[in-house]
Amino acid sequence: MKIKTPSRIHITLIDLNGSIGRIDGGVGLALENPFIEIKAKECDGIEIVGEAENLERFKIVAEKMAKITGNGVKIEVLSDYKSHVGLGSGTQISLAVGEAFNKLYNLGLSVREIAEIVGRGGTSGIGVAAFQFGGFIVDGGHSKKEKKDFLPSSASKAKPPRVIVRHDFPDWKVILAIPDLKGFYGRREVDLFQKNCPIPIEEVRELCHLILMKLIPAVVEKDLDEFSFAIRRIQEIGFKRVEVEQYNDLIKNCFKLYECVGMSSTGPTVYAITDSDAKSIANDLKNYFKDMGFECNVVITKAKNRGAEVEV
Repeated sequence: MKIKTPSRIHITLIDLNGSIGRIDGGVGLALENPFIEIKAKECDGIEIVGEAENLERFKIVAEKMAKITGNGVKIEVLSDYKSHVGLGSGTQISLAVGEAFNKLYNLGLSVREIAEIVGRGGTSGIGVAAFQFGGFIVDGGHSKKEKKDFLPSSASKAKPPRVIVRHDFPDWKVILAIPDLKGFYGRREVDLFQKNCPIPIEEVRELCHLILMKLIPAVVEKDLDEFSFAIRRIQEIGFKRVEVEQYNDLIKNCFKLYECVGMSSTGPTVYAITDSDAKSIANDLKNYFKDMGFECNVVITKAKNRGAEVEV
């Protein structure tokens, strides 16, 4: 069998204040490229092969699934992409491997149940929803009855949050600029949450207003100008402001290059969304990072308005 996943842009977390009894919440977008693609078949033990840089991550998830299910698997990694750059490879690897076990052994698990088993979606549900549904996604976060602390997904044991908005994304081009840097993960990411939360309630309120009355309508109405306005302002408030500021002016100055530019997750990937000029914008972003002393890979892609593809 073969499984091909999307990647994702994480536009922003919503409420890291929590004063009304919920925390987290996320906004994001599934992408056609880059992607995780694997072939899987039944096996007595665990065998992971391929030229991917993340083979150890595939192995860890496979061993976890094997321990729980009592089954083995051979996985050939056909395609993967860089970890810890803000495009959600960890979740897509985990769900792809989990779904391989699910389909090979007829386990009858939902995507959410697989996510719980492999420990994904404890803060943002965007990666899990991108795998399941694709498109433009907003999730509703967690009740503080379930999750009391401000923590990244990697350190949270909460269940994946529920999707509250999902729409097909317009046929706009998405440019990814991936500089040769690593984003915040592990202890550094936990510290980022602990040191900067709770976020001021005024910023959370403005962010909610922007999402509900600017960003979502812009997607539905295919209005790139309105969408761009919301993306620009999102970089300046809430937890996204905190994430961007970790890079001093490196990422912030990218936002001057074009109207619709943002940073995905904790970075360092920068995205731009356009209905024209994609190659020109890609060159500008690549040259900007080169001038700042960083090699930069650029990808021109578009939204993936469907979930992972599974061929049994």
